[in-house]
Parts: sequence; C-alpha cells; structure tokens
Amino acid sequence: MGGYCAIWVFITTQMTPEELKRIENLENVVFSLVFPDKYEFKKNLKLNDGVNIQVAKGTGTTIGTETTQKVGFHGSASIQADTIAALSVVGSDTDGDARTAINSILTVLKNKGIIASS
Repeated sequence: MGGYCAIWVFITTQMTPEELKRIENLENVVFSLVFPDKYEFKKNLKLNDGVNIQVAKGTGTTIGTETTQKVGFHGSASIQADTIAALSVVGSDTDGDARTAINSILTVLKNKGIIASS
C-alpha cells in the first residue's frame, strides 16, 4: 500500500490544476454514488427488457411512503391514495351495498392503472 501512495503523490504533483480539479470532481461523483442513504433521480429511469427489480425478504418494500405521494402504473396518471366505500356491520349489508363496495375497489384499481378499464 505504501508504494501505491508514493506513486499517487508523484502523479498528482505532475498534474495541472485543471487535471486535479477533474479528479476531485470524479471522486465526488463516485462518493455520491457509493455512500448516500438514498438516490434522487432528476430524469426518467428506464429498465431494459428482462431487467427486474429485486427486493430483500426481510421487512418488505414500500412504494409511496405517504398517502399524499402520487403513484401510477401502466401509463395511468399518478394519483394520491384513494379511499373506497366501506361495508357496514357484517350481516346488515345488502347486495347493492356489496356491489357498491366492489365497484369502488375496481375504480381505485383502474385509476391507479393496476387493472385495465373494460
């Protein structure tokens, strides 16, 4: 390791200030890719065919960590978390109430792009 440092000192003393600045900029880029606790993208992220998103098996993964964050799938508009019609106390719902609740769920899934509109 000591030989490596001696070579690096020799090389850097022979470099112009512009070259040293370029190396410093590259070090900053590498540091920002290796050590952050999150990545922020300012452009679209495109995955090639056959590339998967693999997640760990421990505590799970969340997409959209707050109900006010917007998410959309399959080209649908990004929207906040929707609410659905709730069924009342078990045994007191009618067929119509159940259909309303099911249709509410279907609407939410369609709006998010999880299922296609018929």
